[in-house]
Amino acid sequence: MIGFEYYNPAKIVFGEDSEKKLKGLLETYQVKSLLLVYSGEFIKTLGIYSVIEEATKELGIRFSENGNVVPNPSIELVRELVEQGKQDQVDFVLAVGGGSSIDTAKAVALGIPYEGDVWEFFEKGVSPKEVLPIGVIATTASSGSETSNAAILSSGEWKLGFEDDRIIPKFAIMNPKFTVNLPAYQTFVGIADVLSHLLERYFSDEKHSDTTDYLIEGAIRALLVNADRLLQDPKDVNARGEIQWLASVAHNNFLDAGRSADWGSHRIEHELSAQYNITHGEGMAVVTVAWTKYMAERKPWRLALLASRVFGADAYDYSEKERALILSEKLKAFFKKLGLKTTLSELGIDEKDFEVMAKRATRNGSVGHYEPLDAITIVNILKLAL
Repeated sequence: MIGFEYYNPAKIVFGEDSEKKLKGLLETYQVKSLLLVYSGEFIKTLGIYSVIEEATKELGIRFSENGNVVPNPSIELVRELVEQGKQDQVDFVLAVGGGSSIDTAKAVALGIPYEGDVWEFFEKGVSPKEVLPIGVIATTASSGSETSNAAILSSGEWKLGFEDDRIIPKFAIMNPKFTVNLPAYQTFVGIADVLSHLLERYFSDEKHSDTTDYLIEGAIRALLVNADRLLQDPKDVNARGEIQWLASVAHNNFLDAGRSADWGSHRIEHELSAQYNITHGEGMAVVTVAWTKYMAERKPWRLALLASRVFGADAYDYSEKERALILSEKLKAFFKKLGLKTTLSELGIDEKDFEVMAKRATRNGSVGHYEPLDAITIVNILKLAL
């Protein structure tokens, strides 16, 4: 078990009518000028917009908004919002929605106090001197960005991340009822995203991490059980609540304690979604299946352990390699059960851009910690994904 520091100050407000506590939370942070970031009109249908409008009115908070966030959020909108925020003297950014809205809000909170271009945080790793406080009302169960210290943005062919504890939201309001009417596809790509975050953390080369091993295995079991419940009844609010909470648990860094997570698969998928604008969760389904196939041949021990403990592959009956391949097949079957594509061919993607994407992914060196991946290896994994 390796040494670690764990810090996460996000306040979780979970459950039915939790959005009604927004006023008190804004009052706590003495907000004077609030920028609301979201995507589309759904927040009005769900009644969230009226809650925000009422809270800001009662507290005398200046209120501006932008509902133009799209999946795989771009730097162009962030730059526009930074300028708007500076003009309005915004001192608090509130995101409503899923990972795209939250990551946009995080970038805006970085950019408003900054004199340079906000993309410098992502491209050059500039350390911020000041970050505006961020709040979240989560309406999906997927990215876990509502309690994470990371944000992902796109700029043309580049999709880059930035990490800093100061962009962890001050609070995250989670009412599972807000997720009940999500389209099935959005629900299930979200579940794939949650599973990918758990798997990235599980695939660690640390051999003495029993506590987090069992925690992650338990979280995966809970995710599989509740995904099945949603397949049977898409309006099961208890299953949706479990998955919404799992999304946060999977990505609030608690499960990193004592281990080094991999993240190689995510680096590959970021290139795919930057190049082809595919949905991240479905992209992760494709890459995860291919990555596990590759690792079954190269370094199977972690995969075999998970196959035994979660999927019942008996070590007396199967070798490490065989159990690792069983894991890959079990994951593929799960994603297919969710109605997701598991190959690049199904997404209409061929191999013509593989080398370009692999070079971009490894521009600063190999990626991944369980087994570092160079450009040639990434191309080979992408070929397994065809």
